[in-house]
Amino acid sequence: MAFNGLGMNLGNLSRLSDAQSRSISGENLTGQKGAGGMATEGTGANCARELGQGWKVSPSVKIAPGQTFTLADIEGSGAIQSLWITGHDDTKDRTFRNWVLRMYWDDQDAPAVECPLGDFFARPWGGYHQVNSLPVATNPAWGMNCFWEMPFRERARITLENRSAQDTVCYYQINYTLTDVPDDAAYFHAQFRRVNPVPYKDVYT
Repeated sequence: MAFNGLGMNLGNLSRLSDAQSRSISGENLTGQKGAGGMATEGTGANCARELGQGWKVSPSVKIAPGQTFTLADIEGSGAIQSLWITGHDDTKDRTFRNWVLRMYWDDQDAPAVECPLGDFFARPWGGYHQVNSLPVATNPAWGMNCFWEMPFRERARITLENRSAQDTVCYYQINYTLTDVPDDAAYFHAQFRRVNPVPYKDVYT
């Protein structure tokens, strides 16, 4: 049976496959092959004003208060392989709890993932707290990485809602592969839950 390119690790790094790697970002919103760095307008247009197309003209997206922005809308069969995301220096501390990350697999009505962005990356309290693990990392310059493999069979859609009262700027990159997904591959799920305040002297698990 041909290798489908999923479940990559050092043990199968030498295996060849027909999987097609793609990447979505503020510079390439569709993940189309060869479409990176083609923007002529964007949040970095002023910085790249003398450089032109092919430079970081659109490294990020601006999300208005109350807006839900579609980070990725992928058709076909494959898997999300990694996600990198961060915010602007002046808003990171205040917005990560107010950014709600949602993921939908195969045209589901309800999201399989629904969680404040900071909590999803294991840093729920604001401020910088380094997380260094195999599936999730929060790094000294505030960049957050996720390496959970997230398969889908027909479609994957990832959105980010801005629940803050101000415009926010989001930098992100979603790496994925288009390939056959086996029948026994499960869908990734994550939900945010809390009780605030926790009832006095009650057991909470």
